[in-house]
Amino acid sequence: MKPQTPKVAKLESITEIHRILGLPGPGHPLISLLDTTEGRINLSRLPLSYVTSLYKISFITKLGGKFRYGQGYYDFDEGSLLFTAPNQLVGNTSNYQGNEGYSLIIHQDFFQGYPLAAKIKQYGFFSYASNEALHLSEKERTTVSSIFAIIRDELNSRIDDFSREVIIAQIELLLSYAKRFYKRQFLTRQPASSDLLQQLEELLNTYFEKGEAVKHGMPTVQYLAEHLHYTANYLSDMLRSLTGLNAQQHIHEKLIEKAKELLAITTLTISEVAYELGFEHPQSFSRLFKMKTKLSPMQFRAAI
Repeated sequence: MKPQTPKVAKLESITEIHRILGLPGPGHPLISLLDTTEGRINLSRLPLSYVTSLYKISFITKLGGKFRYGQGYYDFDEGSLLFTAPNQLVGNTSNYQGNEGYSLIIHQDFFQGYPLAAKIKQYGFFSYASNEALHLSEKERTTVSSIFAIIRDELNSRIDDFSREVIIAQIELLLSYAKRFYKRQFLTRQPASSDLLQQLEELLNTYFEKGEAVKHGMPTVQYLAEHLHYTANYLSDMLRSLTGLNAQQHIHEKLIEKAKELLAITTLTISEVAYELGFEHPQSFSRLFKMKTKLSPMQFRAAI
């Protein structure tokens, strides 16, 4: 008999999380700020692995143990931000030794009626893995702390008609700063960034040279991300910050480079070139080639 896979807990509401943590009911049913500084809340009472229907923004100031995210664990330095979207597998600390910081948990309905309800889905860092967390400088930590303090004070005061508007404005500000700080993180990790570009080039070259395109079709962003050990969104955002092109555009650039090579030095037909590059339909290849070069494959070959 095969061993049964343990069921992953599903936490549907903020009230349920408060109950598990032994806290009074939340002041607002759709949003709560958990304060784990100075041992105020012990997050180890949460299930070891769980899926939640909530957004979660964690500001880690000190972490004892390791935080699980997806299939791995991650050690945080002081001053990190981690973003979790609904329906992602997250987890608790392993070997809990004292976790300090703040976790803002928000139900999607809290944003209903505000532009952020749609805009929040555009922030790619909500699907980054924990080893792609945002590590903050001292100045950045001060900025983030001030935003969390405003949200905390607003939630702890009498909630009125303006509370939601004020809190959403602060969350938007926090997300805007996170976007800026991530760009700084991409740019300040130059050695890692240079290695990434070299590894990306080698990975794409190997893919085409070994005929993987013929077997499996064009390389995908997910394929690159898995082999470079990043999430797809983090890889694309980092590449865009470094080169101005996201991962999909890098794939297209390599496709065009390889297409030009095949058109110039072989007698393969246009359909055969398309097949070698992993295109299912030659028309799709010709359309992409013309969009990128302003010439059809036939016109390019004739001009050589």
